[in-house]
Amino acid sequence: MKANLGARILLAFFFVGLLATPLVISKISARREEAQAKLDESQALARYGFHLQEVSQQAGVRFIHQAPTLDAKLAGIMPEVSSMGASVSIVDFDRDGWPDMYLTNSATGSQNHLYRNMHDGTFQDVAGQMGLADVNQAGTGVSMGAVWGDYDNDGYEDLFLIKWGKPELFHNDQGRGFTRVTEASGLPPWINANTAVWFDYDGDGLLDLFVGGYYSEKLDLWHLNTTRMMPESFEYAKNGGRKFLFHNLGHGRFEEVSEKAGIKSNRWALAASTADLRGTGHPDLFIANDYGVSELFLNEGGHFHEAGEATGVGFAPKSGMNVAYGDILNQGKYAIYVSNISQDGVLIQGNNLWVPREGEASLKYENLARDMGVELGGWSFGAQFGDLNNDGNLDLYLTNGYISLSRTKSYWYDFSRVAGGNSKIIADAADWPAFDGRSLSGYQQKKVWINDGAAKFIDVAQAVGATDTYDGRSVALGDLWNRGVLDVLVANQRGPLLIYRNTVNPENQWVEFALEGAKSNRSAIGAQVTLYWNGRQQVQQVSGGSGFAAQNDRRLHFGLGKNAQIEKALIRWPSGKVQVVENLVPGKFYNVREAE
Repeated sequence: MKANLGARILLAFFFVGLLATPLVISKISARREEAQAKLDESQALARYGFHLQEVSQQAGVRFIHQAPTLDAKLAGIMPEVSSMGASVSIVDFDRDGWPDMYLTNSATGSQNHLYRNMHDGTFQDVAGQMGLADVNQAGTGVSMGAVWGDYDNDGYEDLFLIKWGKPELFHNDQGRGFTRVTEASGLPPWINANTAVWFDYDGDGLLDLFVGGYYSEKLDLWHLNTTRMMPESFEYAKNGGRKFLFHNLGHGRFEEVSEKAGIKSNRWALAASTADLRGTGHPDLFIANDYGVSELFLNEGGHFHEAGEATGVGFAPKSGMNVAYGDILNQGKYAIYVSNISQDGVLIQGNNLWVPREGEASLKYENLARDMGVELGGWSFGAQFGDLNNDGNLDLYLTNGYISLSRTKSYWYDFSRVAGGNSKIIADAADWPAFDGRSLSGYQQKKVWINDGAAKFIDVAQAVGATDTYDGRSVALGDLWNRGVLDVLVANQRGPLLIYRNTVNPENQWVEFALEGAKSNRSAIGAQVTLYWNGRQQVQQVSGGSGFAAQNDRRLHFGLGKNAQIEKALIRWPSGKVQVVENLVPGKFYNVREAE
């Protein structure tokens, strides 16, 4: 009997062991993963000065982007024609000193999300109570992006919603909610846009708005009269959407003045951004166009003219999808990064890094993307410059990947056949072969290029933790938790919003500036800060939209490296005023209001 009891006990322990084994293995596996993650972080910090950890779930952000479903006539190529819409913009909408984020959704009836920063590492979605969630209603189109700017100078950032459909403007009611003011503002009934940027083009202290059309504004993409709605050419297409420049008249009213101001184009705009590229005090406008050449419109004080090929940027037609500015050589001048398409063995357009030529009397650029190591980025979309490791040099984060469906079947052959056809074939969606679940440049590894300070960039994405292979669209950089480091937000088409929390070598120092205009627009968009430290300099600007369908933290972040001694910051306001700020120390946030 005792022997039987002993056998039963042993047998019971055996079965308990069998049941416990998966739990034990799971715990051991989790510990190994944690240990490996710590080792990876330690190695990345030691070698590159920073490490990225994806923390969206821990931060309470569980957003998955939904793509649009357009007219059934496009069913065969729906993955291609509905391949955009995921975007992220950073804004402190309630002026509490902590960056919040706005995410767009693109399916009819889907909800957009406004995540308020809770100051404890987490975010809370408040879009519904703020009036910014239910903005993709049937018959009004769907969201493609968002840009923020204080158009009435009341101190709170207002929202322009970029749509394929009815563009929308929302007034920020002192951080307590948003009021839709679209009709009263004078906006047109329909624009199929992918890009917009706030800027004060005429220097009157009021923010104006540029909106770039992609598909023609004559098309309702849900109710097509014809399938001849694709580009007429893969290199010189001019049958896209028109460009709109809305002059701020004050009191919430805007007047469309694009042709009067010298901006006339029907190319397929995917990204636009502005900067004073010549030191004139007037912001110039750069447009990256799909299926064609980029366009640079130079501002002569309220009137624009296209620079053309003389500057170099309009020379070769490509598939422009991004515009970002960065003083990558620390010489007080902006380089311009334009992303395009690269696919080994199929198509090598190469991304462009337009660097201003030294000693030129007029504005001229040279494409140094290959020389500097940032030419090949896959099917590239959003990219942003920022000092990710605080060493004093601007780095470059790029996301990519077009359509990730089958891992074994590719659409590239059929895509190349269409691209090689005549204009009638290219322009008619009915002539495009169906995707049938095939991928087109899918599952691509991202690029995180660090600047070595000697005119070279090195890709460290896999080593520092940026290992996702989603179809990336929009990238935004900001100091999300006020730690003196740039964190990274990535919006993915039909995928999750990724939050990469940045850990930086603490020996590398930093300083940040939050600017507020007085005579200039209150958002200080267009203001430039040139920082001087340790015999070095770097210029940055407050932007009203940068990258592809994105907007960075409006605060300016400067990495300084080790043992920093700051000499001064020179601020050039949009009004033309120049202000010098001295007695600055590393490791601080400075709020600077324009001197009146």
